[in-house]
Amino acid sequence: MSEYVPSTATWVADQVELYEGSGGTKGFTLKDTGLPVIIVTHRGRKTGAIRKTPLMKVVDGNNYVLVASMGGAPKHPLWYHNLKTDPNVEIRDETEVYSMRVREVTDPPENQRLWAIAVAAYPPYEEYQKRTDRVIPVFIAETAESKG
Repeated sequence: MSEYVPSTATWVADQVELYEGSGGTKGFTLKDTGLPVIIVTHRGRKTGAIRKTPLMKVVDGNNYVLVASMGGAPKHPLWYHNLKTDPNVEIRDETEVYSMRVREVTDPPENQRLWAIAVAAYPPYEEYQKRTDRVIPVFIAETAESKG
């Protein structure tokens, strides 16, 4: 079993520690916004280490929408590449933990539908897209049951 390697971003490491350390009863909102976040546990593509990333909680039925915005930065976040390499993730939503599989949604109608759900949940995504020339990737995380 690989070892968990905390993020080098202090706020990310602190958020994950509070969220996971409390069993999901604390730290489930983004900093001072009050907006809900989930923790996505994934494997580093280069190191194989366990990584944990807090992301905005965006739901579509029983599935989660993961938006690789990185605040509108010019490059995709590192976790994007990890998920492309290994789509098996674990998602902590407060006290619940789910084993899921992600796929990047590139089909225009599905992508637009999920993007609209994401922007409704976290309106700054719209501004992030305006800041960058890249198309911000959207993933859907599905449980085995939800895939039919």
